[in-house]
Amino acid sequence: MFIVFFIRSGEKTQGSGEKKVKSREKIISLLLQDGSLSAASLAGHIGITAKAVEKQLARLKAEGLIRRVGPDKGGYWQVLKEP
Repeated sequence: MFIVFFIRSGEKTQGSGEKKVKSREKIISLLLQDGSLSAASLAGHIGITAKAVEKQLARLKAEGLIRRVGPDKGGYWQVLKEP
């Protein structure tokens, strides 16, 4: 007997069959709690690389979901809309 599971592109599942929370959703959640988090600290919380976080931040910014307020050092991320 074979059981076949189909996973749509972009979806990841855990062993229990539940959908994992996407990195971008985790980033937004963390930024809502503390907008001053850096890409490196976000990466540490989520468990992905800082470069991957930077890519996600760039996408979120391009989609108008977040914006940077102030300079790179001393500024913070503001969440404009939740996905």
